[in-house]
Amino acid sequence: MLKTEPVITITIPVKGMTCASCAARIEKKVGELEGAQKVNVVFGSEMASISYDPAVSSPRKIFAAIENLGFEVPRQKIVFPVEGMTCASCVSRVEKNLLSLDGVVDAQVNLASERASVEYFDLRVGISDFRSSLDKIGFKVPIEESGQISQRNREDERRQKESSLLAWKFGVSAALSVLIFLIGMRDIFPPLSQMNTAQNRWLLFLLTTPVQFWAGWQFYKGAWTGLRHGYADMNTLIAVGTSAAYLYSVFAVIFPSIVQGMDKEVPIYFDTAAMIITLVLLGRLLEARAKGHASDAIKKLIGLQPKTARVLRDENEIEIPIAQVTLGDIVVIRPGEKVAVDGIITHGTASIDESMITGESLPVDKKLGDDVVGASVNKTGYFNIRATRLGKDSVLSHIIKLVEEAQGSKAPVQRLADKVAGIFVPVVMIIASLSFVIWWLFGESITDLPTDPFLFAMMIFIAVMIIACPCALGLATPTAIMVGTGKGAELGILIKGGEVLEQVQRLDTIVFDKTGTLTKGEPAVTDVFMDPESKITAEEFLGLAASLEKGSEHPIGQAIIREASRRKLKLKEISSFKALPGFGVQAQIAGAGIIMGNLKLMDSEGVDYSRLRDKADAFSRQGKTPILLSVSQSVAAGKSAAGIIAVADTIRPEAESAVRRLKEKGLKVVMMTGDNPYTAKAVGEDLGIATVLSEVLPGGKAEEIKKLMENGNFVAMVGDGINDAPALAQANIGIALGSGTDIAMEASDITLMTRDLNAVATAIELSQQTMRKIKQNLFWAFFYNILGIPIAAGVLFPQYGVLLKPIYAAAAMAFSSVSVVSNSLLLKRFKIIH
Repeated sequence: MLKTEPVITITIPVKGMTCASCAARIEKKVGELEGAQKVNVVFGSEMASISYDPAVSSPRKIFAAIENLGFEVPRQKIVFPVEGMTCASCVSRVEKNLLSLDGVVDAQVNLASERASVEYFDLRVGISDFRSSLDKIGFKVPIEESGQISQRNREDERRQKESSLLAWKFGVSAALSVLIFLIGMRDIFPPLSQMNTAQNRWLLFLLTTPVQFWAGWQFYKGAWTGLRHGYADMNTLIAVGTSAAYLYSVFAVIFPSIVQGMDKEVPIYFDTAAMIITLVLLGRLLEARAKGHASDAIKKLIGLQPKTARVLRDENEIEIPIAQVTLGDIVVIRPGEKVAVDGIITHGTASIDESMITGESLPVDKKLGDDVVGASVNKTGYFNIRATRLGKDSVLSHIIKLVEEAQGSKAPVQRLADKVAGIFVPVVMIIASLSFVIWWLFGESITDLPTDPFLFAMMIFIAVMIIACPCALGLATPTAIMVGTGKGAELGILIKGGEVLEQVQRLDTIVFDKTGTLTKGEPAVTDVFMDPESKITAEEFLGLAASLEKGSEHPIGQAIIREASRRKLKLKEISSFKALPGFGVQAQIAGAGIIMGNLKLMDSEGVDYSRLRDKADAFSRQGKTPILLSVSQSVAAGKSAAGIIAVADTIRPEAESAVRRLKEKGLKVVMMTGDNPYTAKAVGEDLGIATVLSEVLPGGKAEEIKKLMENGNFVAMVGDGINDAPALAQANIGIALGSGTDIAMEASDITLMTRDLNAVATAIELSQQTMRKIKQNLFWAFFYNILGIPIAAGVLFPQYGVLLKPIYAAAAMAFSSVSVVSNSLLLKRFKIIH
């Protein structure tokens, strides 16, 4: 009879319901999910009770189904440090423990950063529950101070202390190990050769003991913690392996006559125990330093936060700690200073370097009313800002939070490694024990042994125990994700985590929103075309048009005014102004009658534009809006159009190269817009985009994405506005451009802090390289153990005489972890290639 997993029931809050029919709609949708057993949604309490089969469904699938209907399942996410983890099996235990708590939705633990990322319902569980639950299985969650800086400083101090202690222990154990090794070769050194065998061995015992129990105490401590809580980890392997060599050697020193019968000379293995501990400590030390480099990005981001701010209080300028700034404070920023907080410029102008946030090297000019971001640098100018976002609400804090969560995540490809790590140590101990028994009892019948079967079997046992460390498996994914997402943050690319990195590999279609993404999002004058028989110049013509639009808030009017300002044209006084909504305007300028507007206005007013008709049609086909202007000195003179001003939402300068880079990667590029087919087609042709979806209303964008996905495409959506958020959430990968809005950032999987469209291709390239490192790390971690354990167990010795000594096993174990971390650190060399 097949064993089935028990049905799980979860009770979750649901926000956004307005009536009982909402509850019924949720019940119907969730009830259709595979594995859903019983669904009960109560509108009054805004709670849902759902029973499901964990073999085919999960909380994430249930939440996604509810949220796709437009409702919210509010939950919290927290990232906190976990002390005491040493290998991948520890990671597996911590995750299982956290997931067993009622109210925890998801838990991902990062061995490299020693942090846990937990998604949970705060009404059911909290940090105190996480702390007490992990404490019961031997792990510690430190009580943190408030604020990202103090939390990180505390962690950095703890890690520095641990690294310093490791360095001190390694130095002492290395010095003693060298002495032990030399004393073991006493025949070479005359002073030592005067000692008899017993004296020599007692000296080795005295030198090895501090290495075993002082330098190696952390392994005993970890093994004892595991034993008390019913598990075994790498500490167990090292403690048992080195203790076997040490205790046998102590027995041989105290009772040499008993051991004498095993071999011609009583062998001892103090050097083996000491060298193993020394090499493991070296590996730990190198690993700790490499992991420190992997988290450099977070340290740099936190280091950007200013410590003080200069504010105006009672018309006096005072300097205060950044924590004392309040919303609405006026903050003074001088040239060369960091912008203290997020805010809006209320006085002055500036050129600001935002490269630490956006990755863009060129300074950005800011004027009255513009937003500025805290931690950016004021290159030139003296200005004041009104504080609008502080502390955890600031842009920089939001970026740090996203990067921390991303670095605490896992790629789905890590699941196999996690499953292996969960049972790895017990399996290794069984293999080591079986190898010991087989070589002790049957070794002489298998092949000629170089020493006594018991001693040979013991060396095999120690080698297997030492070489089989699951550290490399645990570090394979998190170190690459830490470095990759950290490098992305330096470039202004925020990747939400390992799952996103893995999904990027499957992309075959990129959909761009047009307005504000491929284009600048605001109309601009592209052409000024004059009637050959016109009596006024193009400059005079544009000046008249701008005079009519003076004070206008219409986007087209603003575009004409900006162009006139760029050309430094003087505007004239107008009279008898009359707005004609949907058509244009009429007015008097210096006694002349002016009519400006679209073709319909020209027709209704009897304006002759026959000589301009073909050009107006050509502009329309190019996706431009033609605006005609007629100037008449008198009624008798008649009305005729003097020229055309063509206005269009201009394409971003880098858009064409960005699209080309994506197409070179073999991706299909699609443009989606609410514009008419003529305008959409014109923009698509300019950019080399063959597939154009036009006249798509804001509410229909998500539906178009869904259609593409239903046709078998794996889709990324690139957008920036509030109305793009549903489409970003619907797509397999949502990419929010230019930071956009908070809603777009929350809905997206990748957020680009820059408005440079080339960052889309860069984000994909970085994701692909990070996944490549993850796969390389996992391959070598598995390959190392698959190859190393059998060799250590002696399978090659009968045929080829190949035997892996315990000291070499320790060196190989240390090298495996360091090599995985070092390979991940190569991602720091990632460069943008346009």
